[in-house]
Amino acid sequence: MSVLASFDPSLPARIRRTRLLGFDFDGVFTDNAVYVFEDGREAVRCYRGDGLGLRRLEQVGVLPVIVSSETNPVVLARSRKLQVRCVHGCTDKLAAVQELAAEQGLTLDQVGFVGNDINDAAVLARVGLAIVVQDAHPDVLSLAHYRTQRPGGYGAVREVCDLFVLITGN
Repeated sequence: MSVLASFDPSLPARIRRTRLLGFDFDGVFTDNAVYVFEDGREAVRCYRGDGLGLRRLEQVGVLPVIVSSETNPVVLARSRKLQVRCVHGCTDKLAAVQELAAEQGLTLDQVGFVGNDINDAAVLARVGLAIVVQDAHPDVLSLAHYRTQRPGGYGAVREVCDLFVLITGN
């Protein structure tokens, strides 16, 4: 578990009690870049290995969900492809995560969130497990119990999922 050596010593316990894991979309599933076409449509780049990681996460009893402030159809399209519930166009991520936790009968201590920017700060500060991607905005780094080794869009989601499998021993 050398990957854990430089991180919060409570990380394994936090992972073991997490039953719901929220993910921001832009900058977490993507590299935070956007391709804009002449007609205004947008496209993003995602890491294909995330899908297998999300299935493994579910196998260890953790429900993944995307919580995004974006209203772009690409967020819904990717969540459908990944077969992950998506709350998009979300102006208050903390309220959305609290509602998702309540639906599952969970406390925020049993919830984790993976973010990358200041619009994730409120939820990162309140959940039991706060994770940021390697290239997260400096203002959210201090909120994290874990910072991925991989940047957003380049396998950070898969890294988090694999970490859950490693820690839970499944």
